[in-house]
Amino acid sequence: MQNIKKKFHKPRLLILGCGDVGMRLLPMLQQRFRVFAVTSQAARCAELRAAGAIPVIADLDQPATLARLAQLAHIVVHLAPPQSTGHQDQRTRNLVAILPEGATLVYISTTGVYGDCGGELVDETRCVHPLNARAYRRVDAEQVLRAWARRRGSRLAILRVPGIYAANRLPIERLQKGTPALRREDDVYTNHIHADDLARIIFAAIFRASPLRVYHAVDDSALKMGDYFDAVAAAFSLPLPPRLPRAELERNVSPMLLSFMSESRRLTNRRIKTELGVSLRYADVRVGLLEMGVQI
Repeated sequence: MQNIKKKFHKPRLLILGCGDVGMRLLPMLQQRFRVFAVTSQAARCAELRAAGAIPVIADLDQPATLARLAQLAHIVVHLAPPQSTGHQDQRTRNLVAILPEGATLVYISTTGVYGDCGGELVDETRCVHPLNARAYRRVDAEQVLRAWARRRGSRLAILRVPGIYAANRLPIERLQKGTPALRREDDVYTNHIHADDLARIIFAAIFRASPLRVYHAVDDSALKMGDYFDAVAAAFSLPLPPRLPRAELERNVSPMLLSFMSESRRLTNRRIKTELGVSLRYADVRVGLLEMGVQI
């Protein structure tokens, strides 16, 4: 009976967008929280229950379905991406309409909000400069959530996240297809975080993040994009991607891929270490690849 009482006296936590990273986060949350996970797919309910969450059927694209989330939990982890069109994140706008006053929310944004920084070292005080609709939607979500937090006396932490990798999140198919990369003199700096480390950063932010604070959820790597592809190719005994000048590569890749190859920045991660107390397990992409049981 005592264990049952303890279970139901745990604070409630709500996850929106409980995909790969959310599933990695769930085991850390179970001992401290009664976790509810939003899904729009009834077929996922069994998977979420097995992972220790209570599934809630709702759809951020359908505001009428969100009423059941109001007052459900005062701690929220917002992992759901924006919709795929437009310059505003309507999903986040729908969400804030039902969030409770005084809530704690951790929002997973993107480092793409900075646009191209010419390879400069960037900290969290740099002004955003989105260059495409994807980044504009993320900036909109951040602004909407900041306004909500100030208006409702709530605590918001924004984690800006770069390329997430793990054993199931590597550019293997791209390498198998022989998709080209930029030659070294034209290449851009890219940033990374292992999915497990991102889950740990989110967990730390729930307890330790300062209100209205931005954090870079990135590792210590300072790799150019082509060097990252080369490292993955070597680790999995795949051919190295061909290297092309930018003018030639523009004719050989999709506009979306080209947009990623047009932004160069190196992000500092001092805040997650000194303020959140995070010690990265995979401080460098090469370490992450080695932990996957490969040699590079």
